[in-house]
Order: sequence, then C-alpha cells, then structure tokens
Amino acid sequence: MYLVVDDSRMARKMAVKNLKLVVGENVEISEAQDGLEAVNLYKENKPTICFMDLTMPVMDGFEAIKEICLFDSEAKIIVISADIQELSMQKAKDNGAIGFIKKPINQNNLKSMLSTLGLI
Repeated sequence: MYLVVDDSRMARKMAVKNLKLVVGENVEISEAQDGLEAVNLYKENKPTICFMDLTMPVMDGFEAIKEICLFDSEAKIIVISADIQELSMQKAKDNGAIGFIKKPINQNNLKSMLSTLGLI
C-alpha cells in the first residue's frame, strides 16, 4: 500500500497514475490532501512508501515527515515537490525523507527513484 500526499488533486492524480504504471495496476493507494491527513492515514495504514509534497495547508510536508518518522523510524518517505532548493531538500532529509522527485512526476523519474532506493 502506498500513500500519496499533495494538496493539488491533479498532482495526486498524476502520482497515482505513474505509480500504477511503475508498480502495477493492482496496487492499493491512499491519498491525503494535507500533512495532518497524511499523518493520520499513515498511522492507520502504515504504507510501504509515502510520497509527500512539501507546500500544503494545515500541516506542511516538512512537519508531516517529522511526525511520521517519530511514529515509525523505518518510514520510507519520498518528497515530490517543485521546491528543490538545497535548504528545502536538506530540511526534508533531516526530518526523515529518503528521496526527492522534482515535479512534475513521470514514469521515468518515479521508476529511477524507486530503483535507486532498491524499492522495486
């Protein structure tokens, strides 16, 4: 099971579509539209991988990553964001993210990231 977190419905739709192309149509994918919803869904379902945007209302991705990693030190969180500034990437990594994909997500950058991390 995977968790896709983004306040943009279109960005979530793109991530889900590409995930299904890379890992298979039958994969179960939950969606959250903000960090707080993501933390709650993560605690409920403990997904294999969480794909997290950084800039969201209610709770941003940085805080959500930190909360999830406090709950599960083995969490696999990959950031999908247009914000690829060095400081942002370092902060996300310090909070527990294991990888970054620059938006827009596509089949190639998703497959490459999952392969690099040994997740497929």
